Amino acid sequence: MRKALCFVAVLAALLSGCATPTSNPESNTPSAGPSGSAGMPPPLADLSPAPAPDRKGAPLAALGPGQPASAPVPVDPLDADQPVDTQSAAAQEDLWLRIRSGFAMPDLDNDLVRKQEQFYASKPDYIQRMVDRGSRYLYHVVSEIQKRHMPTELALLPFVESAFNPHAVSTAQASGMWQFVPATGKTFDLKQNVFRDDRRDVLASTRAALDYLQRLYGMFNDWQLALAAYNWGEGSVQKAIKRNEAAGLPTDYESLRMPAETRNYVPKLQAIKNIVAHPEQFAINLPPLQNHPYFLSVPLDRDIDVDLAAKLAGVSLEEFRQLNPQVNKPVMLAAGTDQVLLPYDAAAKFVSRIQQYPGQLASWTAWVAPRTLRPVDAAKMVGMDEDELRRVNRIPAKMLVKAGSTLLVPRSATRTADVSAEVADSGMIALAPDVPPLRKVALKAGRKGETVAAVARRYKVSASQVAQWNKTSSTGRFKPGTAFVVYLPAKAAVAVARADDARDEPSRGKAAISVSRKSSSRTAARATKVVADASPARKDGKSSHKVSRSVSTRSTKTASAAKPTAKPAVRVAQR
Repeated sequence: MRKALCFVAVLAALLSGCATPTSNPESNTPSAGPSGSAGMPPPLADLSPAPAPDRKGAPLAALGPGQPASAPVPVDPLDADQPVDTQSAAAQEDLWLRIRSGFAMPDLDNDLVRKQEQFYASKPDYIQRMVDRGSRYLYHVVSEIQKRHMPTELALLPFVESAFNPHAVSTAQASGMWQFVPATGKTFDLKQNVFRDDRRDVLASTRAALDYLQRLYGMFNDWQLALAAYNWGEGSVQKAIKRNEAAGLPTDYESLRMPAETRNYVPKLQAIKNIVAHPEQFAINLPPLQNHPYFLSVPLDRDIDVDLAAKLAGVSLEEFRQLNPQVNKPVMLAAGTDQVLLPYDAAAKFVSRIQQYPGQLASWTAWVAPRTLRPVDAAKMVGMDEDELRRVNRIPAKMLVKAGSTLLVPRSATRTADVSAEVADSGMIALAPDVPPLRKVALKAGRKGETVAAVARRYKVSASQVAQWNKTSSTGRFKPGTAFVVYLPAKAAVAVARADDARDEPSRGKAAISVSRKSSSRTAARATKVVADASPARKDGKSSHKVSRSVSTRSTKTASAAKPTAKPAVRVAQR
């Protein structure tokens, strides 16, 4: 769809040339953008960051002089078929007026609102920082909200959620300016993989948040309850409503029993709404925001390094990342991120320079591990320093890279193609602890039984591990004759068996130890059985139990799969 829209935009531009289009001040269709010359961009060698736009430029020309007819066209993502004009009357309006005119939610008026008003009013510097960040995104958010005929108060919600910081991450691992947790993000088609996290994507997360809010309003037919559900979950709000209904109590937002965070959620939004509506009453100065796009979208059809893209656009790396915060790696993959957002003035410059750039756009590519590897071995296979491989791919110490993991590696003579759509959309890293294989040791408690803690001390493991292996409590006790297991490194397991043989005391009661280990071949296993009395040393000096053991060569779990002596294998979504 996006490519089709861009084709339409190119065709329209070719037919209309650089004429200034008419605009409809009453329409919600974006008709203006930040200023920028439509003439020849600066020479390629001039890669200094672009100065702040003066917002008074002429309409953006679809194609600059000297550009090929196939050059991509920067567009407003919400209105790709409409040329951007910064000279229209609508473009000169204050965006705050547009937001205020769209307020449609019932007001909340209580002590919690007063408290939140005092909090924000006492921190004008904090409000200024939020507005500075939000000024990049507010036009787009307001435009999409009004296209959906939703209340414009919702455009203020990222102030509550993240202070309009697209890189914000909560303790619950909610991410982005709309603060999606991983599961809800997946529900609303926000990709999360090794290369990108669409929960941070400006366009995708805004689309998903408004989809979610519309669904919640459809469920509750009440915006305050919909907002409570956005924060707390729809299931929790439904249960609270049913609880009040059963008790014959009202079911509005203020009447429900809910956590303190959710209780203060709508009051925070109401307080910000009140400040935006009447900033002078709170001694707050809201700088005017012009009513046109801050950024434009440029189609991306080739992989490109992030730092090179910023240089070609003539913007700082920080500004580039604020508009494209979804990128997890130092390269953008065209198959996964098919557009780049750039400030209005930088978009045409980027289009021209990327067409003229003589070298390779991407110095990185993706490589899929053919088998489970130590990072040092993976680094040798791709011709990369181990420390750099760990840093770029965020691989912790003492971890293995499992087969099928997708790693970012340098391009080479044999790795020149752009990353495929399959890898770009599904690339993940799976890690496992790099520890020796374990052997299962099966025991039976002696005549007097034994505590879980005592077993843990004897075999130098934690009581919680012994408890987990045997599905019991770490403060529990094994009854006399009860079977239990521990998992030990191979050498330790064999040593236990040999020590048992050396301390054979026939006068003690018998218990069984079986030590099983991973076979060195996949042929049929051969088992041998040796019966002996053993008495593992006891620190307390009391008599120990007598054991017989069976040593088997049958295959068992390795450290990454055994019930956990070390952490089990984990899938890690890289950020």
